[in-house]
Amino acid sequence: MRFNSKSGKYLEEAIMQFSSLPGIGRKTALRFALHLLRRPENEVENFANAILSLKKDTKFCSVCHNISDSDLCNICADKTRDFSKICIVEGIHDVIALEATSQYNGLYHVLGGVISPMEGISPSDLNIASFFSRLDEGNVQEVIFALPATMEGDTTNYFINRKIENKNIEVTILARGVAIGDELQYTDEITLGQSIINRKPFAK
Repeated sequence: MRFNSKSGKYLEEAIMQFSSLPGIGRKTALRFALHLLRRPENEVENFANAILSLKKDTKFCSVCHNISDSDLCNICADKTRDFSKICIVEGIHDVIALEATSQYNGLYHVLGGVISPMEGISPSDLNIASFFSRLDEGNVQEVIFALPATMEGDTTNYFINRKIENKNIEVTILARGVAIGDELQYTDEITLGQSIINRKPFAK
């Protein structure tokens, strides 16, 4: 869908920017842009500043690679968490999804993806080396695999498991209440919560 150039270049530029976001088409982008035009200028400035701050000031945790406002994320800095458990996830959205269940009180490790030879993603492209370094500290008693129930997710599980199978660490995986091929971020909180509560030993 194309809009009349008589609408103005500023509106068109705003539509182009909104429509560059995932899942946003030009019709929705137009509604967003027109909505902003109707809002007070200070509210639009606050909106724009929030986006700029997100990009400029957001950091990634030096330990688990979760999103953070400082060198250490709120989860890794929380002394009430169970430091003997590490849940391995693909991305930050998975941390958010699992935290929303309120059923897990351990730590996380964000890989930043999964091994995918077809896409040229190897273990060295992920945050795997830093995970092994955390295990070397000797405090971890359980590793929980919470990667996507896909071929790539399973490949990553098996790769990591082979590297740690000689360590005295319990390795578990989410119960398959999460359907094959599903991503954690799209799983409802009740199902996801039950999946981590009912996690089972990882089959070698």
